[in-house]
Amino acid sequence: MADEEKAAYAQEHAVHRDLAKETDSTVHDSENGDLDIDLEAWGEEHGYVLDVEVLKTLTPNWHKYQLTKDNRTVLIPQPSADRNDPLNWSKTTKHIILFVVAATAFLPDYGSAVGAVTLLPQSAQWGLSPDVVNHSQVGNVFMLGAGGVFVVALSAYFGRLPILFWFTFTAVWTAAGCAGSSTFNSFMAFRILNGFFSTVAQGGGLMFIKDLFFVHERARKINVWASFVILSPYFGPLITAFIISTQKWQWAFGVYTIMTGLCLILQILFGQETFFNRNLPAEQRPVHTPGVRGRMARLIGTEQWRSRKQRSTFYQAIIRPFQVLIKPTVFLSTVYYLLTFAWVVGINTTLAIFVTAPPYNFGPRSIGFFYFTPVVAALLGEVVGHWLHDAIATFMTHHSKDKKLEPEYRLMAISISTPLMVAGLIILGFALENGWHYMIAAVGWGLYVFGIMVTTVAITAYNLDCYPEGSGEIAAWLNFARTTGGFIISYFQVTWANAMGTSRSFGIQAAICLLAYFLIVGMQVFGKRMRERAGHLRFKTD
Repeated sequence: MADEEKAAYAQEHAVHRDLAKETDSTVHDSENGDLDIDLEAWGEEHGYVLDVEVLKTLTPNWHKYQLTKDNRTVLIPQPSADRNDPLNWSKTTKHIILFVVAATAFLPDYGSAVGAVTLLPQSAQWGLSPDVVNHSQVGNVFMLGAGGVFVVALSAYFGRLPILFWFTFTAVWTAAGCAGSSTFNSFMAFRILNGFFSTVAQGGGLMFIKDLFFVHERARKINVWASFVILSPYFGPLITAFIISTQKWQWAFGVYTIMTGLCLILQILFGQETFFNRNLPAEQRPVHTPGVRGRMARLIGTEQWRSRKQRSTFYQAIIRPFQVLIKPTVFLSTVYYLLTFAWVVGINTTLAIFVTAPPYNFGPRSIGFFYFTPVVAALLGEVVGHWLHDAIATFMTHHSKDKKLEPEYRLMAISISTPLMVAGLIILGFALENGWHYMIAAVGWGLYVFGIMVTTVAITAYNLDCYPEGSGEIAAWLNFARTTGGFIISYFQVTWANAMGTSRSFGIQAAICLLAYFLIVGMQVFGKRMRERAGHLRFKTD
């Protein structure tokens, strides 16, 4: 080996060791090709081997595998010796990217909920009924789900970061268009476009988490990202209610435009392309252009375009979402999530109608204060979930026969969240119908939101463990289920409640949540068998 090559080799591995000090891993000089078991692929089929003692029973070469600093947890997937591998980046870098993605994921539902609160002043300005103005809201909600499917398909071809940047860039000027519209038709056009483009980090956020973090870290990171998603539709009405009490409704969308612009700036400053094909030999991996020039090239996508042949073809990228959806566990999870999350959007878009009527007679400020209820509940769900999901997975793994983490263990958390969701909907329904104190209604609403926060993380982490190579597609379909359910229920939530009373209508919603839980039970019992029969996704790239 020439002196120059030796120096380059030593420098590369020195950098890798320095990064490893921050990523909490023990580093070996071998590339993953030297290992006799692909632990990620093995985990999909047989259960994830996170315990070093279990790894010792699988392979005599266990000492070649990379572990956490305490030598107790196996790193899955195994990071390469390449400093461009996102798994080797520092904790600071990883968490900044996670924050940027999560903040961008906060935008779509926040913006959608802003429109729900501004219906009345808009209808007064344009001389239209609230039902007609609500068509813009419905179109926006539908696009939040549909856009996510396009996001992951395009990301598989063009790269993660360029799609995040260009979609957010478009979301900025469409949000500004909403704020500056003088006619309903232009407002509706901008609202629909904004829904499609603003959903980029909501529909595709799971791709970044999968790229950046190891299996044993992902549930907590999903919990962070999901908390931004769950909180966003409640902050929208909360902030907007205070804005329109003193300002024109256009200011509410002006604030939303500023928030979207700030996320775009964060992407420019801190965004990174996280896609890394560790299945390629080191010499075939694309070389990153250094410095600011390289960062800008990756941000707008010119660098990824040059290496596009190493990723999926355009046709392969387009059909990936449908290949994921036909997997039985993904399809059943999507149906389950639609049946449980639909009521979040339904309640959020119509609750103001119930509490502005007697006996509550809430004004804009009172409505704003009332929306602190789901915010607090979601934050509590995030705090509890930070430990709950990992604790359940660890407990189930430790008490299993083969000491391996099966994806189905993630679903146990839904056994805890389901009673809370059912009880919350029933309490809220009876409180609204019988005029109980608003604090009782708040408790019911809070229980449901807390439960849906725990449920969201559990169902997302389960599907990511089942098909890690389909992380983006999984997030897109769960997002589609969430928004489609809300899109449907928004049409008849108020009419339904007025026709039969909130106690019965919300009681039926609670019953649907309970019945949907049996889909979870079915996946706990038969999920592994279904996954084995359905086989792997076998994409060209993850």
